[in-house]
Amino acid sequence: MLDREEYIEQAYLFRSFGERIVAGIAAQEALVAIGQEVLATSKLPMAVGYLAGELKLVGTLSTAMARLRHYFTPFQTFVIATAEEEGGRFDMRTALAMLEREANYRAEGATPQGLFLFRFECLSRNRLDYARGLAAIAADDIFDAAWKAWIEIVSRQVGLIDLADLVYVRSPEYWRVEKRDAIVAGRAAPEPDRAILFGDKEGRIARANRGKDPLFFFAALQRQLGYPSVPRVNPLAPSSESPALLARRLERLEMRVKLLEEESRGGIDLARFDPKNFPLARDE
Repeated sequence: MLDREEYIEQAYLFRSFGERIVAGIAAQEALVAIGQEVLATSKLPMAVGYLAGELKLVGTLSTAMARLRHYFTPFQTFVIATAEEEGGRFDMRTALAMLEREANYRAEGATPQGLFLFRFECLSRNRLDYARGLAAIAADDIFDAAWKAWIEIVSRQVGLIDLADLVYVRSPEYWRVEKRDAIVAGRAAPEPDRAILFGDKEGRIARANRGKDPLFFFAALQRQLGYPSVPRVNPLAPSSESPALLARRLERLEMRVKLLEEESRGGIDLARFDPKNFPLARDE
């Protein structure tokens, strides 16, 4: 876990880097400039310098982030590596926006519950690799042994069992309902036989969303508990110029090239631009 100022500067890095990429600035130039802007008392300037050097040498950022595991988490590395894959549909702008949102959340004081659910929604909405993504999530130091074991179970059961059910059985709400049903049926009340990872509120929300679209579950958590939402980057606006305008622009460029060629051969004959000579030009 890093200090709060490190997460604040990381959020600035990801936001500024994404904005400058969209503006058409080269990635290396953007990183060098951001390295001079971030807080000098943090460790981020050294990390940015290493990222810029790796980008210049290899052409990727994820390889450098993988070597800086003491500063960048495995999930951050996984997200950038996925965005850098050739032929992939996952956009770098979306990846940077996700990492910026996560850094802001960690600066405010992230909980294991909120961080896991945010990252799982990132995987779901962007259709990322669940096996690799959940392994990267479990490798974060914010999760203890019980959390890591449960995330491994989720990795095996994702797609077979709804996430709301997996969260529900790991909450006190599940055992409260079990005890109530046991008392009504005249049976002995059961005791928890597994680690409780979520709170009462997460359990109630999960119980209310069993069998529903998982996106409804995530939206309810964000409304009720203030968990961060996954950013959805708008696609780049297409060019407003029509093919006809582009064709006229090409014609003007061709005319300028012809004038430059005539000037290099000895000058431009301005007489042919005189309206008085237009009939004579047509006759010739």
